Amino acid sequence: MSSTEPVEPPPLYAAREPIFPRRVKGQFRSLKWILMSLMLGFYYITPWIRWDRGPELPHQAVLMDLANRRFFFFMIEIWPHEFYFVAGLLIMAGLGLFLFTSALGRVWCGYACPQTVWTDLFILVERWVEGDRNARIRLLRQNWNAEKIRKRVTKWGLWLLIGVATGGAWVFYFTDAPTLLSDLVHGTASPVAYITITVAALTTFAFGGFAREQICIYACPWPRIQAAMMDEDTITIAYREWRGEPRGKMKKGEHDPTQGDCIDCMACFNVCPMGIDIRDGQQLECITCGLCIDACNEMMDKIGKPRGLIGYMALKDETNEKAGNPVVNVWKHILRPRTILYFTLWGAIGVGLVAALFLRSPIDFNITPNRDPLYVVEPNGAIRNIYTLRLRNKAGEATTFAVTVVPPEGVAQNAMSVVLEGQQGNTVTVPADETMNQRLYIMAKPGSVPATSDRTEMRIWISDTASTDRVSTDTVFNGRAQ
Repeated sequence: MSSTEPVEPPPLYAAREPIFPRRVKGQFRSLKWILMSLMLGFYYITPWIRWDRGPELPHQAVLMDLANRRFFFFMIEIWPHEFYFVAGLLIMAGLGLFLFTSALGRVWCGYACPQTVWTDLFILVERWVEGDRNARIRLLRQNWNAEKIRKRVTKWGLWLLIGVATGGAWVFYFTDAPTLLSDLVHGTASPVAYITITVAALTTFAFGGFAREQICIYACPWPRIQAAMMDEDTITIAYREWRGEPRGKMKKGEHDPTQGDCIDCMACFNVCPMGIDIRDGQQLECITCGLCIDACNEMMDKIGKPRGLIGYMALKDETNEKAGNPVVNVWKHILRPRTILYFTLWGAIGVGLVAALFLRSPIDFNITPNRDPLYVVEPNGAIRNIYTLRLRNKAGEATTFAVTVVPPEGVAQNAMSVVLEGQQGNTVTVPADETMNQRLYIMAKPGSVPATSDRTEMRIWISDTASTDRVSTDTVFNGRAQ
């Protein structure tokens, strides 16, 4: 007999279970501490590094000067028309992510992703205030009292300070850090600065303190994309089931041929920041951080079993090791056609960007002919063409440029001359790190070849009067054909 009562459909999303990773020691945990320290140090300290660029340029080593549309990175200065450098770096970042994922799985997620780095920092603070895993679980289940309130307020306060420092460091990249800090303290900074710091602080507080693994599982698209980057040669974290099963309790020195090496201690699960059991196989949530390897190795040492029950390995290794074959060298997994192709593309773009950086012209300019009118006839019969000269001074001090015109071969040098509107002679001074539009007149003498020809090819040279730098461009002079 069937029931007529309506059946509720299963929920689409399960309620979040709080995760309290246990403290663990080992080579991968040490590597994560080192990388976290380096990356956080670089992020927080970089805006305060000074770099002398001259009296009229900013002295901040790394600065995204959006107001003046420039990007400074130590001795490198990127202008708006050189955005291809930024595009190239973004392409390199994407290819680098493909390369590392293809070779080593989600190594970016496990060690270098900002979400992972700040979550590690927040967990460190949480452990310092509330204790290790068991103490934090007890505190979660404990009724609200003075102790719980004190610990929670302390933890949240420290999290918020980290968030404010994170947002503050971010805005320092966009303007002079010491000046902005003084303005922030005295309440005279732009409202945009305060809003940006507030949004960044609250975002860091929420993502690193509460959302944590939820960002990786639901908000980040990479777990779903990375499967296309991986194959049977990709190095990732796996449990050697053929060695560990069947599971059972064991003391040091005991040996039971019917039992595997796994003693079901749950250490790998208890240290996982994503709250998964690696023994269940490959899972979307796994960020391959290696903490389960450290925890398992520690337990293997305690019971006198070989390390490596959980470790980095490729899918191919599973079949080989089950059959008793020797372990394949890790470089044979890494150096394969896919990774070589990614590395070749990545390296080619990098070499191209470096070459473009060092081969770019020291003088940046362009000349645009004004063709309305096409030419002007002077009272003495000379022909005048009008051009707009756009000069960009990349130096840290005012620079004087000289403009000269070179007629084509077979035409006398003095047949054509240059006149700069509002300037004396053929020189113009451009202020430091600025762009100037200058009206330029090219004059052809009466009766000369350029004056009596429909079109004359010519070359215009721009020279830095204080150095040997000079560049040129070819353009056309329009005359009055006889």
